[in-house]
Amino acid sequence: MQRTLSVETRGPGLYDVTRQVADLVQGEGVLTLLVRHTSCSLLIQENADPEVQTDLAAFFARLVPPTTDPSMAYLTHTYEGPDDMPAHIKAALLPVSLQIPVIGGRMQLGTWQGIYLFEHRDAPKRREIVAMLR
Repeated sequence: MQRTLSVETRGPGLYDVTRQVADLVQGEGVLTLLVRHTSCSLLIQENADPEVQTDLAAFFARLVPPTTDPSMAYLTHTYEGPDDMPAHIKAALLPVSLQIPVIGGRMQLGTWQGIYLFEHRDAPKRREIVAMLR
């Protein structure tokens, strides 16, 4: 199985894509997911309490603020906006691909685990995730 998912984002934050991915998988194997962009990430994270996603987004916003923050004055890649280079840094710190075992047509995620696209840019984006099951 090889498919590409499209995810529309509305700015920074975590977007749950678990259901979209689950709808693709059949059979058994290892599911590989790759986000085809350099300013967002993929995560497996808790899906029970939305405060987890809120706190993660707040933590990374504080860890890597926009280039308008005086602490980021050393950055030179700024012509695409104050959120661009910080988004690349966040994507360098976080995974852009995941591997998940699939048994009997079901991803073997834990009870409280979901798959999230973590958008790091301020403007809405159309993101692509390539999914391959082998």
